[in-house]
Amino acid sequence: MRGAGSAAMLAFLLGATPALVQESPPGIIPKPQQPAATAKPANDGAKKLAHRLAAATPKIAAVATVGAKTAEPAKADSTSASSEISPEDRLKIQAALLWSGDYTGSIGGEDPLFSAIKNYQKRARSKITGVLTPNERANLLTAARTHEDEFGWTIAMDPATGVRIGLPLKLVPQAREATRGTRWSSVHGEVQVETFRIKDSNLKLAALFEQQKKEPATRKIESSTLRDDGFYISGMQGLKKFSVRAYARDGEVRGFTLLFDQMMETIVAPVTAAMVSAFSPFPARSMLFADMAKSVEYGNGLIVSARGHIITDRKLAAGCQVIVAAGLGDADRIAEDKDSGLALLRVYGPRKLSPLALAPDSYKKGDVTLVGIPDPKEQSGAKALSEIKARLTDGNAIELRQPVPMAGFSGAAALDAQGQFLGMTEMRNFVLASTEPAAPPMRLITAAAIRDFLAAHNVSIGSHEGNAKESVVRIICVRK
Repeated sequence: MRGAGSAAMLAFLLGATPALVQESPPGIIPKPQQPAATAKPANDGAKKLAHRLAAATPKIAAVATVGAKTAEPAKADSTSASSEISPEDRLKIQAALLWSGDYTGSIGGEDPLFSAIKNYQKRARSKITGVLTPNERANLLTAARTHEDEFGWTIAMDPATGVRIGLPLKLVPQAREATRGTRWSSVHGEVQVETFRIKDSNLKLAALFEQQKKEPATRKIESSTLRDDGFYISGMQGLKKFSVRAYARDGEVRGFTLLFDQMMETIVAPVTAAMVSAFSPFPARSMLFADMAKSVEYGNGLIVSARGHIITDRKLAAGCQVIVAAGLGDADRIAEDKDSGLALLRVYGPRKLSPLALAPDSYKKGDVTLVGIPDPKEQSGAKALSEIKARLTDGNAIELRQPVPMAGFSGAAALDAQGQFLGMTEMRNFVLASTEPAAPPMRLITAAAIRDFLAAHNVSIGSHEGNAKESVVRIICVRK
């Protein structure tokens, strides 16, 4: 545990006593470490931290996911430490060893997990075997949970970039849009985390690498590494320490920048390693989305009557001072239902509308297409319809086919392979103290639920053949 000085600094940074949080999602998702010639002790300074983080930069193909086996082969002398641990347990133990500072690479080509366990046992003055006893494992995981609770550790998807990122939300509680992603920061800006996504098939990774080393001009580089599929840069930016980590795939680059005051190093250092380990630029599986609470939020609505009724995601319409249906004018929120997740809006005045036709139940699992209007910055300010391929699974859960940005896609229409309307997309945010940690990140609000909701509020549904795509309208929520 850190001393009283660090605790006092943490209290100063937060500006208030933080609320209680739930246990974080199961395990930080570590990436395979590159073998090191010698074992390094837990970092105790900026240079050791930079060396450790740079050495951890993986190949994109080796990014680990929940439930997937890591790419590291177990060595002969560490078989018992690796082969007898399930993939899920291995991730939890690796996460805990990262928090404790013991996961630092391999010794003589050993499995890094085996080396980390021996580091932990040596520090705990236990028998050094490379295999955790039940008591050692319990103590290790308990200490990790303490760290996670202390920092408000959350692993979530950034809807603006599509990356999976670990966030110490007690350190960086304020979230806002950034030019190319999302920025989380502390109350006074001492710590900042910013994601970015650059989609340009003509962009050369080496050129971006050089640009990042020079912009802003106050950057002084202390360490940098360029690889075929990514790069890492760290140093000073004015009076702050910074690091940039980026990865390239399929004509786009995704990454994040960490910036913090020098006086915050002892507080930020342990969580930095966890952030690096949790980060996945192109995650194979969706997670709950980071809660943004934007002052201006974009989403979708579906026109359901010729009289101007529109349904949308209840959370999108919550707390809005002004709601605008793009191209139609201001909208009033006239009803909502927490259980279904729906909100009913209405625009007034004579207009030519294309209401959605709600056919009889057509719910079916399998491939679906999400049709909506993404966040304006995804289209350079445009408002064209976009389609995202997904799959409908058990419990009305929606899983993406590819890790793509989802900003602005709440309330989108879900269509089956024949173009028939199945329901509306609800995006789930990760919220501290949530009672549903296992809730799917996206779910389908079925056509049947929509029909019942409209009937309860006396909105008649036409029997004509409406085009679901033509009923989609951008919804803009303006909050304080």
